[in-house]
Order: sequence, then structure tokens, then C-alpha cells
Amino acid sequence: MEWAVEKAVVELYRNWSGQTPSRLVPLPPSGSNRQYFRLLGAGEPVIAAFNPDVRENNAFLYLSRHFAGKGLPVPKVLAAEEGDAHCYLLTDLGDTSLFSLLPAQADERGFPDEIIRLYKKTIDWLAVFQVKGAEGLDFGICYPRHAFDRHSMMWDLNYFKYYFLKLSGVPFDEQKLEDDFERFTARLLEVDNAFFMYRDFQSRNVMVVDGEPWFIDYQGGRRGALQYDIASLLFDAKANIPFGQRTELLGHYIDKVSRLLTLDPDRFRSSFFDFVLLRIMQALGTYGFRGGVEKKTLFLQSVPYALNNLRWIIGNGLLPGHIPYLSGLIERIASADPADILSPTPSDGLTLQIRSFSYKRGIPADNSGNGGGFVFDCRALPNPGRQPEMRALTGRDREVRGLLQKEPSVEQFLKPVEGLVGNAVENYLSRGFNSLMVSFGCTGGQHRSVYCAEKLAKSLGKKYPVKIELVHCEQPYWPIQT
Repeated sequence: MEWAVEKAVVELYRNWSGQTPSRLVPLPPSGSNRQYFRLLGAGEPVIAAFNPDVRENNAFLYLSRHFAGKGLPVPKVLAAEEGDAHCYLLTDLGDTSLFSLLPAQADERGFPDEIIRLYKKTIDWLAVFQVKGAEGLDFGICYPRHAFDRHSMMWDLNYFKYYFLKLSGVPFDEQKLEDDFERFTARLLEVDNAFFMYRDFQSRNVMVVDGEPWFIDYQGGRRGALQYDIASLLFDAKANIPFGQRTELLGHYIDKVSRLLTLDPDRFRSSFFDFVLLRIMQALGTYGFRGGVEKKTLFLQSVPYALNNLRWIIGNGLLPGHIPYLSGLIERIASADPADILSPTPSDGLTLQIRSFSYKRGIPADNSGNGGGFVFDCRALPNPGRQPEMRALTGRDREVRGLLQKEPSVEQFLKPVEGLVGNAVENYLSRGFNSLMVSFGCTGGQHRSVYCAEKLAKSLGKKYPVKIELVHCEQPYWPIQT
């Protein structure tokens, strides 16, 4: 199957550019079944996507062209398979998401000013997407539904019931819960829903290019209420925006939307937290399914943040009064120890992600969501690339390895690196962590960084019970067939 996907992607690139890409680099998987690749050739890098769901692809391609036609910052569709498109090419927006720029923990003043400015720019565009983006849009092509209607809401609520409540072992009266679900959706449906609803509007889906936000992953968009997307952004669990700054950003959003249409701020706020609660429940269902069923334990790390959001809502008296049984259930969940609610105990052990890269392209992004790790600069080491006979080789070739093994400075560099990383590995294993990233950089990402990454992977792979994921960012991940 992998070869068939690669073949389709490369063929589409050939038809579009008239040449074969020099490298095809798989990008880390997300929560969906879509596969993404970065294709490198003579021109700028290109992103390729492969997705067997044709209807979802059609929705994405239509929305991309519609939004681009309105001047909204989305990737340009460069090419797509004819007919039932399984793959398509997009402009490359890089690896820097808004989420990747967030501090690991806010200080007493909250997020830095530059992050809040980025959030405000993002919110400005969100309002335009929702209001102007809806103008002339054929919602009939949206997938899987044309609108965020009663069916969509009940899907989310039942997702929460089956994949969070039941997997967590939280006892509940099913009939009373269903009755409150009905009352809750009836109230949500009273809100004006004539706008474009992005559906998954979170900081990971906002790319930052030259200090400006660009937007991806809107293929699930549909007609819906304004409140849902801003609730998704401000209560994005692992983003963990300080609550005072969430209030500030909500005010900024209301001001922006009020310039685009007539809006009653008080009425908007009165229903906003209903959508916040719905979004948190939907997210908890996702964490349960991805983490508990699919065993992707990274998703379980978001559960404590979501529970903290629920505690804040309860503490501020924002639970809806018309759904007493559901509200009482939420209070019970929020007061529980997070370790007792879908506890994020990894089942797959520790994965050591080792990367070699070129500083010309920048340090690789950590897409595990954990952040941290080590970055080592190999540019002070002797460079085999300066010798003509080794210029076309890499750090995996025998001649390059032989040269670097003879250099005392290389051993002096790698010995403490192995000690530092080894200490972290032992600590992470004892604490049940599941991911650690180590990156080696040099000028071209071809000789020194590749050699060092290979040496560390071989050494630590023998020494510790870890899974090694070794990627040379500037080398072909697999051969391109011509």
C-alpha cells in the first residue's frame, strides 16, 4: 500500500511540474487517515496529501479554491488527480504552527505579548472566514454534513458518552443523560447558524509564515454558529491559554465580528459557554477514542487540561441550568483525579526520535506535542563535504564514516552527547513517558549530522529498551522510482 501511495504522489508531481522530485519526506501522522509528504525538487518544496476518502478531498479542494478566491490565507491547490481525487498538491506553509510557538507554561503575566498578538491576528481572520467566507459558498459540498445541525450535535454528545464516559467507567443514568442531550441540542439550535463553521479551529491548524497566520485542515467545515470556532480556539486543551487572556481574546473576537455584521454582545456571550461545553465534551470523546481505543496515548495527555477547563466553567457558574443531570455529571468528572479518568499510561514504551537536518532549513519540528528534547550543532566538527571525493556522499557511507571515526574531536563531541541523552532516556523510561526527540544539525544535513544521528541511534538502541525512529531530513526517506 505504501508503494502505491508513493507512486500516486510522485506521478501527480511529475504531471504538474514536468520533473521527478529529488526527495519525498513523509510528514508525521495526525489524528486522521490522511498521509502528508513534503516533495523536494528544483523549485520550492510542495506538500502532497493522500486520502482515500474522495468526498472529503472534494470538500477540501472546493473550500480551498473558494477561500483563495476571497483572498483568505489558505494553501494554494497546485494540482489534483482528475476524477475521484485521492491525492493533491499544495503550497508548503512550513512546519511552524501557532501551537509550536506557545510557551510550555505561562508566567504570572500570562502568554507573551507577541503570542497574544498572533492570537488576535488569527481571530481577525477567523471572523472573516466565518462571515465573508460563507458568502457564495455551496454548503451542499461540505462533508460529512452540510451543516452543524441536530445530527452533528448528537454525534458529538454520543461520542462523549461512549468513548469517554463508558471507557472511563463513569456511572450514569442513560435515559436521564439522553433527555438532557435533547434539551441541550434544542437550545444550541436556537442560535443563528448562517455562517461558515471551521469545525476544528485550533492552534495546531494555524501555520505561522513570516509572522502571519495561515490556515489548514478545514475539510470538515460546514454551516454553523459563530460561537463554536472561537470556543474551540480559546478552550483548546493543551494550548492552555491563561483564563484572563481568554477573556481578553473573546472580547477582541466580539469587537471584530461586530464590524462585519450586527451582533448583540450580551446575547452572544449568553450562548457562548454552551458551545464551550459542547466542544470540551466532543474533545473528551476524541481523547477517549484516539487514546483508549486506538492506543495513541499522546491524546490522553490532553485529558487533565480539559478537566481543568471544566473546573473553571463550574467555578464561574457557567454550567447551563436547563440540563441538571448532565451538569451534575460534569461536576463529578471535573472533581475526579485525572489519573482515574483515562489515565495516560503509555502502552508502547518510549520512542526516541533522532533527526539529522540542515541549519539552512531550520530545526525540525517536534510533532509529538511534547516539545523539549535536544538539539546538537555539529558544524564545529571537521566537514568531509569539503573533500571533492566525498562531496556527493553522506554520513552513512563507509568513506565518510571512516574519516570521522579517526577524528578525536568527533569522539569528544559524541561522548557527552550520549551521556546527556542517556540520562534523559533513563529518566523518561522510569516516568512512563513515550517520546523524546534528539536532533543533529550541520550546514547541509548530509555528512556530520547524519553520521552523529546514526551513531547515537545505534548506541542507544543497544543500551535501552526504546523504539528508535531515525529520520535524515535532508536525505531521501526512500528511493524515488524513475
